Amino acid sequence: MFQDNPLLAQLKKQIQETLPKKEGSIKATDRGFGFLEVDNKESYFIPPTYMKNVMHGDRVIAVIRTEKEREVAEPQELIEPFLSRFIGRIKLIRDRLHVVPDHPQLKDAIKARPVKGLNPELLKEGDWVVAHMTRHPLVGDNKTFFCEVKEKITDSNDKIAPWWVTLARHDLPNAEPAPQESWSMLEEGLERQDLTDLPFITIDGESTKDMDDAIYTVAREDGSFELTVAIADPTSYITVGDKMDDEARQRGFTIYLPGRNIPMLPRELSDELCSLMEGETRPALCCRVTIDKDGVIQNDISFFAAWIKSHGRLAYDNVSDLLENGQCEGWEPSDVVIEQVKALHGLANARSEWRAKHAVVFPDRPDYRFELSEDNDVIAIHTDPRRTANRMIEEAMITANICAGRVLQEKFGLGVYNFHSGFNPEKLDVAMEFLTNAEAPFEKDDLLTLEGFSALRRWLNDQDTTYLDNRLRKFQAYSEVGNKPAPHYAMGLDVYATWTSPIRKYGDMINHRLLKAVISGLEPVQTPDDSVGEEIATHRRNHRMAERDVADWLYVRLLKDAVKEGTVFTAEVFDINRAGMRVRLLENGAAAFIPAPLILDNKERIECNGDLGIINIDKVREYQLGDHFEVVIAEVRAATRQLVAKPVKQYPDLPSDKPEAETTAPAVESAATEASVTSETTEAEKA
Repeated sequence: MFQDNPLLAQLKKQIQETLPKKEGSIKATDRGFGFLEVDNKESYFIPPTYMKNVMHGDRVIAVIRTEKEREVAEPQELIEPFLSRFIGRIKLIRDRLHVVPDHPQLKDAIKARPVKGLNPELLKEGDWVVAHMTRHPLVGDNKTFFCEVKEKITDSNDKIAPWWVTLARHDLPNAEPAPQESWSMLEEGLERQDLTDLPFITIDGESTKDMDDAIYTVAREDGSFELTVAIADPTSYITVGDKMDDEARQRGFTIYLPGRNIPMLPRELSDELCSLMEGETRPALCCRVTIDKDGVIQNDISFFAAWIKSHGRLAYDNVSDLLENGQCEGWEPSDVVIEQVKALHGLANARSEWRAKHAVVFPDRPDYRFELSEDNDVIAIHTDPRRTANRMIEEAMITANICAGRVLQEKFGLGVYNFHSGFNPEKLDVAMEFLTNAEAPFEKDDLLTLEGFSALRRWLNDQDTTYLDNRLRKFQAYSEVGNKPAPHYAMGLDVYATWTSPIRKYGDMINHRLLKAVISGLEPVQTPDDSVGEEIATHRRNHRMAERDVADWLYVRLLKDAVKEGTVFTAEVFDINRAGMRVRLLENGAAAFIPAPLILDNKERIECNGDLGIINIDKVREYQLGDHFEVVIAEVRAATRQLVAKPVKQYPDLPSDKPEAETTAPAVESAATEASVTSETTEAEKA
């Protein structure tokens, strides 16, 4: 009516200009209404009529008025749309093209058309597509949402959809770089030592093809060790700034997804020319250093270029069986290989003991590995524990990266460094409150130093429960990457620069080029600028989200019958918020959400406190971060790739003078949906 009558529209505009305005984000509900959530945690009701002009996640400016004795928000101006480029599925409504966004809180179909050149006949019901929003009701004279279909990802029933859709969602490549016709080594002004006679060994997974590290260890009579780490050398084939180098930088990392990986470099480099295969002579960048009997890295660090040849392609499980059981059935290594394995084992033990006393050692957690059929169905999930051989390689690589950090710091004062600043300064006081209440033997000033923070981490590792450790992680800063040296508090190290995976990480390629400048005495052909840290962090974040998204999809496939079968799992609590708790199933690594109503359907008796990381029932702490308990799957939501669980333990009803709630199902739905859009901070990001 206002739009048809200019005078009334002008009057409405004048009235609205006198009303208070608030900026905030839209939170939608399943019942048509929504809320404007303001930064100061104020919340204003949005009636269904006004919600038609916005969608969940939009950031808007709204006028606040009173209607029917209730303050409501009417969105007026779009600040930032929730959707721009998005993934969705085709829905045909009266033969008209629509797209339903693939998001748990966006269920309405958006009118659509294909871009010029995309044949609409190829778009069938349920197909996965990439779309772009082109119209929003709050912008211009638009009255409806509208989008363009830019690209078809795959058919609705394609079993490879989890990979293709996820890669498209995060705008990641779905294939390795195109191969070149030929490869030639560059003239870099390096003299390569011939170390092909030294019995270097590699230890990797059974199926690994891109073997990027080989190790030669000498155990001396005085208890010390000489360690030589040889790393694959792709920068001997790739010129800074050429097409392949630019593509590697744009990719940042090799993408590791459940069931498949997408190399950063062409496979003829990563899996062949640069891979340190047994019996093949390969160019390598090497680091040699002495480790004393107490595990201390000495100052005789040297980097050099070499030709090396692996004398043994070993597998983690075989080496672990040999060291843990005295033998490995079906594997009979030579005496030379056994000598190398035992020497590396001794070195790793010395370094591990040193780090446990002076730095930080993380508790072992298993890796979860999906087994897929030929047609990409999930057959099983295998739990691979961190065994002796894994720790040996880990200690050797950490040692090599410490050496690189020290050399680059001394020579150039720059490089690609991993660092961690301990506690977030804004959250330090809150963390100190937790420690004081736990009677921890630390003062606030202790936590500001590398030594003090490391001592805290060691103290936490010795506690009977992981609650305090889990709680304090919420107050830590994120690990970062930058071009200036800085301490890595989470590892307890004064400097750390990775260079041991250059065929998988572009940042390691940069450090290789810097280390080659150290070796040759020439100016570096590449130096990291101030943007390198954010660039690498963005790649890493996108890859981790992609890995998690594919895993969630596959878990839903694997556990589709778990509700009917009533399978009992052991769960570990890793997050608590006002809606319930998030848990990890220890048998397979799946993440599930337990809404508060499925713990106890009585709001008066249950309290979920995210700030403290606890859940109280009848004022008594019943769950806390780090707890283990039994659960069953209550619901598998294939459309949104969510698992909803509930504890096996049930809580008895108490007499009440209030009528029974009739909203259990909607409450569970709302809680699970709220949790699904809560960002999950991984342990690796915090570490």
